Amino acid sequence: MIPTPVIFAEARRAYHLDLLKTVLTVDSKGVPSNADKDNKASVRIAAGIAELLKAETQCERLAGQTSGNKFEDACASFVKATFLKLAHLRPGKWDIHQVTGRNRLEIARYEQYAHLIALDEAAKGNPALAAMLGSDYTITPDVVVVRDTEPDGFINFNENLVDHNVSRFASIRKKNGGNALLHASISCKWSIRSDRAQNARSEALNLIRNRKGRLPHIVVVTAEPTPSRLASIALGTGDIDCVYHFALQELQETVANLNMPDALDMLSIMVEGKRLKDISDLSLDLAV
Repeated sequence: MIPTPVIFAEARRAYHLDLLKTVLTVDSKGVPSNADKDNKASVRIAAGIAELLKAETQCERLAGQTSGNKFEDACASFVKATFLKLAHLRPGKWDIHQVTGRNRLEIARYEQYAHLIALDEAAKGNPALAAMLGSDYTITPDVVVVRDTEPDGFINFNENLVDHNVSRFASIRKKNGGNALLHASISCKWSIRSDRAQNARSEALNLIRNRKGRLPHIVVVTAEPTPSRLASIALGTGDIDCVYHFALQELQETVANLNMPDALDMLSIMVEGKRLKDISDLSLDLAV
């Protein structure tokens, strides 16, 4: 009897294959594209992960922006391939896409942040207000998961639940005229340096502070190989839901094979503390 394919496992393999064909490369000196070439531990761990993922491409590192864009595209494709399979757990009309063009008011398209358009217009005409606000209200996610509003016909599908007298301000109800709902903001970091970790936290805090209504999921996906740098963004609570590694099992296996006890302990703290998970966990967590 042929075993039934596990869809999430197949999607994970396809995700890694996509990265191996584009951004996850090893240069002529044996340095993987997600490693810090000046950090020996970073290179060794990244090389171990690349070997486990069968990185056979030999080419020079892509430009930073190019690497980032291709990583975001691969992450968006993975979430789309997996999250949309969970309609029985999280029903709805969904749109999952990479944010291109870097529109600083991208999130103002969604219900919880639509008021930021008025704020931006007010700031343009008032230098004092603009100076006071700075850029705290501008957030540009890398990948978004968006839920459309629902017509009354669907809401009342099984029973007559609402009419024109009740639920006149509920965000999910299309009749109320609101925008689509931002369900998740996904920040994709090919690697992590101190500035990137800080940017991710700042974006998360701005999403928290500037919302009206339900807070979307706020997560980070990264290919950073070094546990200490992962800890800089994964440890702590209050801003980011969780950090998802593009190849957590391979990272753990590599660190163990390289006999790095301190790094392995750090990984254990993050994993057991539910602050670091594998990419394959992401869509199921978004279904909550």
